Amino acid sequence: MFRKMRRIKQQVSDETCRKILADGMRGILAVNGDDGYPYAFPIDYVYDPDTAELCFHCAKEGHKLDAVRKSDKVSFCVYDNGRKEEGDWALYITSVIVFGRIRIVEDPAEAKKKLQSVAKKYMPAEEEAELDYDRQLSRLYMLVLTPESMTGKLVHEK
Repeated sequence: MFRKMRRIKQQVSDETCRKILADGMRGILAVNGDDGYPYAFPIDYVYDPDTAELCFHCAKEGHKLDAVRKSDKVSFCVYDNGRKEEGDWALYITSVIVFGRIRIVEDPAEAKKKLQSVAKKYMPAEEEAELDYDRQLSRLYMLVLTPESMTGKLVHEK
């Protein structure tokens, strides 16, 4: 169902993919947008290593949510900051692409737990993460991406 990587020698392990997803701060979520055009945008996320799910939040209206309601098939891309080897000008960059299905979290308790995981990751201090979660959840939805395929690739940008 999902294509194999063409340049198989550049493929990285699932363990490396999971590490990049866990360490990353932003990725690009791509959905099926209006009139058949892809709609891809940068977004904060949280990766759950226990379930392999990715969690996002969004406003209760807008292009992103309309697209998710039309089609639950999405892709998500994250890449690391890259590294240089001594004497080389070009970066080595590892990227991960996840294909899967996304859903709106309907259960209030699950949504609150997901929002807390986002706050814990992005807030600089634990006190700042103590938000009024119920008030926040009245203004947004939590989305969960369940992966169906994941591929990582190491590229030397030379």
